[in-house]
Amino acid sequence: MSQTGTLADPADVMLRLLAPEGKQDPYPLYEEMRAHGALVDLGGAHVFATGYAECARALREPDLLSTDGAVQDVKMPGWRDHSSWRWLTTNMLFSNDPDHERYRRFFSSAFSARSVEAWRPTVESIAGEVVEHVAVLGAGRATVDLVGEFSFRFAMGVIGELLGIPAEDRQGMRGMIGDITTALDPIGDLSELERGDAGMDRLAEYCHALVASRRRALGTDLTSAFIRARDKTGELTERELVANIMLLIVAAAEAPQDLLSNMVRLALEHPGHADRLREDPAAAPGFVDETLRFDPAVQALNRVAARDMDYFGVRLAKGTPLTLLIAAGNRDPRRFPDPGVFDPARPDNQPLTLSGGAHFCLGAALARMAAETAVPLLLRRFPGLALAGRPTFRDQLVQRGHATLPVTTG
Repeated sequence: MSQTGTLADPADVMLRLLAPEGKQDPYPLYEEMRAHGALVDLGGAHVFATGYAECARALREPDLLSTDGAVQDVKMPGWRDHSSWRWLTTNMLFSNDPDHERYRRFFSSAFSARSVEAWRPTVESIAGEVVEHVAVLGAGRATVDLVGEFSFRFAMGVIGELLGIPAEDRQGMRGMIGDITTALDPIGDLSELERGDAGMDRLAEYCHALVASRRRALGTDLTSAFIRARDKTGELTERELVANIMLLIVAAAEAPQDLLSNMVRLALEHPGHADRLREDPAAAPGFVDETLRFDPAVQALNRVAARDMDYFGVRLAKGTPLTLLIAAGNRDPRRFPDPGVFDPARPDNQPLTLSGGAHFCLGAALARMAAETAVPLLLRRFPGLALAGRPTFRDQLVQRGHATLPVTTG
């Protein structure tokens, strides 16, 4: 609402969301958009979903397409000149059936519940190492930036160990992974993809070398398992194999990094909840779910109508883009009482953040277990952990997360 009580124009709200100030705190702007309804139709040219039910159904609707190459040909002519999106549209996240089903079938067994549980000792060991790393850096009340030294280090340590990425290579991947995620934000000009292109080129070069190295000396890591399966079945091309290993690295480093950082910040802002998290292991799942709802790393997803359809009373013509404002849906008062209150004990908490349907996050169980392990361990190790300055957020909306999270360990 404006100061005069009239509704803000939704196109103007989106422009403010994409401005640096909006990316730092988008939640008031989501409420301005929600004031127009659960679905906001910009004259048939674009539709935005702010409602929980509207987003949830879209995530499961096969006739609402993910942003694959065919969609990009219409939406972003010229994208094929940019390596960021050439690689993105070769992975399972930005594909539709039959390719999506083929990719998902190939990789899904590696992330079964049984596999994830078998990794628990590895996750616990890496969490312990990273927490002690923070202890060394924080000695003498020195300020530590938890984004790089805890959140990324731990998330990258886990996926790096599983994929067989040498330990000495992992921390140096932070910059290229961060660059890649900038390609996911809405752009006004294709030149804005250049940062993402550069990051993707570096990661592609690294992953090609990783696959070649593992093929020469296969081991017990997931990369070796994927190579064995690909070479035996021919189900994926070499490019598809590399593209999806790149996706696993980016998705398992950046989003968990943001989840971990948000969990720590919210714990420090809510000392009572932090104490319960320290004392009661059973509190961790609820704390993770509420963080995923209250301040999700993934704020928005895009879909495109594959056919003319009626969607909750709004006509979507074939080709109409539908932007799912996931973070707004997670605060829909029709679904969550007092949605602006952080409540880890919230009943029936099912945030939209990990997607749904065929595109439900492949690594969801691993991400949950890792977060439930590392953050309580950090809080127990440092009962005097405190913010040492104002946390900042990156200049991104779609993959939103902390740029810095300065703390002292007490």
